[in-house]
Amino acid sequence: MEQEKLVRATLRTIKGVGSQHLRQLIAYFGSAVKAWEAPQSKYLQVANQGKWIGEIIQERTNLDPREVGESLNKQGISLITPDEPDYPPLLAELADAPPLLYYRGHLRGDTEVLAIVGSRQATAYGKAAARVLARDAAAKGLVIASGLARGIDTAAHQGALESGGTTWAFLGCGLDRVYPLENQRLAENLLEKGALLSEFPPGSPPLAIHFPARNRLISGCSRGVLVVESAEKSGALITVDFALEQGREVFAVPGPIFSKVSRGTHHLLRQGAKIVEGIEDICNEVPAWSNHVCQVSINPAQLHQKKEAPVGLDLGSILVQLSDVPLHIDQITLHSTLPVSSISLALLELQLGGKVIQLPGQHYVLAREC
Repeated sequence: MEQEKLVRATLRTIKGVGSQHLRQLIAYFGSAVKAWEAPQSKYLQVANQGKWIGEIIQERTNLDPREVGESLNKQGISLITPDEPDYPPLLAELADAPPLLYYRGHLRGDTEVLAIVGSRQATAYGKAAARVLARDAAAKGLVIASGLARGIDTAAHQGALESGGTTWAFLGCGLDRVYPLENQRLAENLLEKGALLSEFPPGSPPLAIHFPARNRLISGCSRGVLVVESAEKSGALITVDFALEQGREVFAVPGPIFSKVSRGTHHLLRQGAKIVEGIEDICNEVPAWSNHVCQVSINPAQLHQKKEAPVGLDLGSILVQLSDVPLHIDQITLHSTLPVSSISLALLELQLGGKVIQLPGQHYVLAREC
């Protein structure tokens, strides 16, 4: 089997040989190894002839699968195929499942997966919602799948990590790079229990045409897809289209009516997506989860330990204002009984005490319990 994976990886390095053509070769010859060893005359009988066939005939004499394997090992990249137990099981059932996935980190096939996707131009409200819902879902034992993009994807991965849970990030490029670069640290952090995955070989750039293919993997590995924020035309809605074709459940978080990134989610709700205000709204709609997965939680020892807030300031006038909806520090100051000079210190104490979470742009929300 190891040789089969290495040959598949070698074929993927040849120009024009994507997942679809690799599936075609395996179906015609019986395996990638047999295709690699087949005479040129056999290749000329393959249906849907194109330049990619000529590229294989020309390049395979110059390539050595062992060298490809050594290069992958040096980069810490592993290979997995649909017939292996740790390949995402729901993804393996699809007709267009990648015949080869590249991954870094850890995969387990006995897991249930929730995809969380949304806008790159997410609001503070959307990021808070994605983070809390991902944290709560991961605490129940669900793997959180997303795409490592800015905005909602980033918040979802972070929320899963906060609970001590597992998250998978699917990339639209090779695993020899992280895109966007600003998420390098996040990518490394999720490798402790989760994984980075791609169907694109190392060296593949993050081209726009790669991301729809990436999105189908996010929905394909998941039993349900949750959209937190989305414009009317967006990658998140492309993911939903794949989800519907794959027979997945679709969920959406309602947003402010004045927000452009609420239009996509509200459209989904009008079309029949399940409304989500908390993790139980998701668990109750998926029998496979409501009967088992969502009835348990991660061992509390795995969660971040929260400290009590230091005594000295009257923090009640701040806590009473906060909720799950992000509030700017200026609004907090306006309605607080504390002196203006003490607001920042009070908010810091509340963060240290595990009572409050700071979001980008000096916005704050309550730190809900998982």
